[in-house]
Amino acid sequence: MFSDLSRVIEQVVKERGVNREVIIQALEAAVLTAARNKLGLDYELEASFNEDLGEVEIFKFREVVEVVEDEKKQIALDDAHVLDPESDIGDSIGEKVDFKDFGRISAQRAKQVIIQRVRDAEKDIIYNEYKDRKGEIVNGIVRRFEKGNIIVDLGRAEGILYQKDQIPRETYQPGDRIRCYIQDIVKSSNSPQIILSRSSPEFLKKLFEMEVPEIYEGIVKIVAAAREPGGRAKVAVTSSDANVDPVGACVGMKGSRVQSVVNELKGEKIDIITYSENPAKYVCNALAPAEITKVIIDEENRSMNIIVTDDQLSLAIGKRGQNVRMAAMLTGWKLDIQSETKLKEIEEKARKMYLRLPMVTPSQSDLLIRRGYTTLEDVADAQVEDLLDLPGMDEERAQELIDTANNIFDTGEWPLPEPEDDVLFVESALDALESELGESTEHTSVEQFKEQKSEQTDLPTSVEEPEEFGDDRTLEDILSEIPPELLAIQGLSPRVAASLVQAGFNTIEAIVKADSLTLAEAAQIAVALAERIKKAASEL
Repeated sequence: MFSDLSRVIEQVVKERGVNREVIIQALEAAVLTAARNKLGLDYELEASFNEDLGEVEIFKFREVVEVVEDEKKQIALDDAHVLDPESDIGDSIGEKVDFKDFGRISAQRAKQVIIQRVRDAEKDIIYNEYKDRKGEIVNGIVRRFEKGNIIVDLGRAEGILYQKDQIPRETYQPGDRIRCYIQDIVKSSNSPQIILSRSSPEFLKKLFEMEVPEIYEGIVKIVAAAREPGGRAKVAVTSSDANVDPVGACVGMKGSRVQSVVNELKGEKIDIITYSENPAKYVCNALAPAEITKVIIDEENRSMNIIVTDDQLSLAIGKRGQNVRMAAMLTGWKLDIQSETKLKEIEEKARKMYLRLPMVTPSQSDLLIRRGYTTLEDVADAQVEDLLDLPGMDEERAQELIDTANNIFDTGEWPLPEPEDDVLFVESALDALESELGESTEHTSVEQFKEQKSEQTDLPTSVEEPEEFGDDRTLEDILSEIPPELLAIQGLSPRVAASLVQAGFNTIEAIVKADSLTLAEAAQIAVALAERIKKAASEL
C-alpha cells in the first residue's frame, strides 16, 4: 500500500507545486498517526522515509532490561540479541513494524493526514506568494458568484471581490476576464483570502501608473485621488521636472492615456488637476471648472469658505453636491460654498450684530467679518490673543467682547437694541464722518442726519481756522484738489473724497468700477459706507 512512493511524491510535487520535503514529512506523519491508532499511544514510535526502498518505515523502540515489567516499553536481553547481537542492558533497540497489520481504517486515516498536510502546505505557499503582491493589479477569470461577491480565479489561487468593492452597475458572467487591485491578504484557517477591489482610489492610481511612463519613472507623481466608483474621479498630480506638464502627461496625445483608464473603469469620468502646496489654490483647482471669487481659510478647523458668483454656484457644487464632495475628499479640507449674494447677506447681518456691541467700532467690525467672525458663536469661541492685532483693541476690550457674547448666550440680553436698515447706514456713515472731520456730528433722527449729509458740501466754508494735516497741507488745500463732480455724490464727505482722489479714484466712473472693499481700504472707511458711496455714484 505504501511501497514505491518516490514516483507518487514526484507527481504530487509537480502538480501541486509543494516542496518535496513537505510531502515526505506529511507521509511520515500520516504513517505515524496510523501506527499509533493501531498499536496505541504506549509505544515509542518513529517514522522514516527510506529513499532506497521508496517507502515509509515505522520502528517501535524499547529499552533492553534483565526483567521485563512493561512489554510495550521494555524488551528482555535475550530477545534483544535476536534483533541486535551487540545490544546490552540499557540500550534502546528499534523493531520494524509491518504495515499489513494496520488495516483499512488506519490506511484511510493516514490518507486524510496526508491530504491535510498537503493542503496546509499549499495555503502557506499561496500566502507567501501573494503577501508581497499587496497593492498590485492582477488579471483573473470570473468563476462563480456567492451572495453578490465574485470569486476570481487567479491561477494558483482564488480571490474574492466583495460587493462593496465592485463598481456599481458593472456586470460579469462566469468566464469573463477581470482586472482587479489586490487590496489585502488575510491568512485564515481555511485558506488565505485574497481580497480584491475595483472601487479603490489606489486601483485608479495603479492604472495611471501602467498607462503613463512618467508616473512609473517617478517624474510625475499622483499626490491624491478621490473616487465615486462608476460616476466620477478626481486625481491631483505634480511634476518634479519643470519641463513636464503633469496634467498633459496623464491625458496623453488626444486623450489616449486617460481614455484607456476610463475604458477600464467602464466610462467613469476623470478630472485631472494640478496639485499645489498652497491650500487655497489646490482647492480652487479641485473645484474646477467652477471659477472661485474668494477663499476664506480656517486652518485651525481645516475648513474653507468658498465664495463664487451666483451663476457659478451650481457648477461649483455639482450634481447632487458631487463636485464639492469630491474636492473635499481629494484635498482633505472641509469646504463650504456660498454665493456672493449670500455672503453679502451674512456680512450685512454681521454688521447689524456688531452695532449692538458697543465695544466694537465699524472698522473693527469689518476686519472681524473678513476674518470669519460673522456670528455670535464665532465671537464667543474666539481667544483674546486672536483679537489683539485689531486696531484700537487691547486685552481688556477683547475679553469684554468675548464675555459679552457669552453673556448674550446665557441671558439673551443684548447691550444695544437691534438697528433698522437706515440706522445701520447712518451709524456707519456717521462714525466715519466723525473720524474724518475730527468733530462730533450730533443728530436726533435719521431724517435730520440725511439733511446734514445733503448740506455737507458747505462744511468746508464753515471752518474758520483750517485744520492742519501731517503733510503740511490744510483742509482747504486738499479740497482744491477734489474734482467738483465728486462732491455731488450723496454720502461722500470732502475728507473721504480727498482720500479717494489721492488713491487714484478721481472720477465717478473710477469709483463705480471699483469694488467696495478696495474703496474702503483706500479711504480707510467702513465697507458699508463704501458700498453706499459706490451706489450713489452709480446713480449720477
